[in-house]
Amino acid sequence: MQRTLAIVKPDAVAAGHTGEILSLIEKHGFRILGMRMLRLRKEQAEGFYAVHRGKPFYESLVAFMTEGPVVVAALEAEDAVRKWRDVMGATNPANAAEGTIRKRFGSSIERNATHGSDSPENAAIEVAFFFSAADLL
Repeated sequence: MQRTLAIVKPDAVAAGHTGEILSLIEKHGFRILGMRMLRLRKEQAEGFYAVHRGKPFYESLVAFMTEGPVVVAALEAEDAVRKWRDVMGATNPANAAEGTIRKRFGSSIERNATHGSDSPENAAIEVAFFFSAADLL
């Protein structure tokens, strides 16, 4: 079994899609090990997305991720990183496959409804960013 991090981003939370996205997570066979709703402070968003510092979209990404509540969830499944990325769809909703979360709920490459870890190594870092071992089932 493998773990990954999912974030329901502020656009999807504000639009009322959190429940449907969480339902899709369970429908696709993920076990939710831990979950919480929070509003990221600027410092948290900067730390979480530090890998993108210096890129043209960094400042707008930090601003977007702090504009409203998010739901963070630690997920577990066989090949969880790849599986969650398949369920989310391509980063740009215009290029995402029909039926994926980003195709259904995303409106742009930045406002794309969800985040998912891009590798098992980053998944471990990202899950630990939001959850201690005691937080996870």
